[in-house]
Amino acid sequence: MTPHQQAVPTPDHDGPGEDAAKDALAGNVRRLRLSRGMSLRDLAEATGSSKALLSQIERGVANPTIGVLTRVADALDVTLHELVRSPLLTPQLVPGGWSDLDGLDDVAVRTLFTSFERRRLEISEAAMPAAQPSSKSSHGRGSVEYAYVLEGAVTVASHGWSVDLARGDGLRFSAEFEHVYTGGPDGARVLTVVAFTDD
Repeated sequence: MTPHQQAVPTPDHDGPGEDAAKDALAGNVRRLRLSRGMSLRDLAEATGSSKALLSQIERGVANPTIGVLTRVADALDVTLHELVRSPLLTPQLVPGGWSDLDGLDDVAVRTLFTSFERRRLEISEAAMPAAQPSSKSSHGRGSVEYAYVLEGAVTVASHGWSVDLARGDGLRFSAEFEHVYTGGPDGARVLTVVAFTDD
């Protein structure tokens, strides 16, 4: 080894990022396969991969090649990105009350949510009367919605969960299922951002 070369350590196990990616892949492949009524045998035939490899992928113990992942994505009629994306299974709440304007002498900024995905966005502001629900809406497979309460209070409900939000609260949730906003006792003004998938 020359003085400019360094030994590269070889990890004897996956790091946390690899574990998370394998878990996301495993859950997505199984969920998508079952939702399409496919057995492992059906998926193996559609992809040209062995049942054993597909089973290992669904258990999060395989390191499949890009070629295998592409064939699996094609067989399940999703993009490769959708196949490896970490699903947003529960809403993520960012509580308000972080900065009072009284006595503030400089600009205060906080990041509510971060996403490194390239998506088409739709930004809306809604004014809601007291106790009035919005119409139910969903925004397609893989879509994510962000809500931020500008004034008042609102309840957001979707797919087996409900979250009460007050002024300054932020919420991120999967928008592929029907959801509804209901204005609080004094109504609400809410900023929403919907991030759509590429397809």
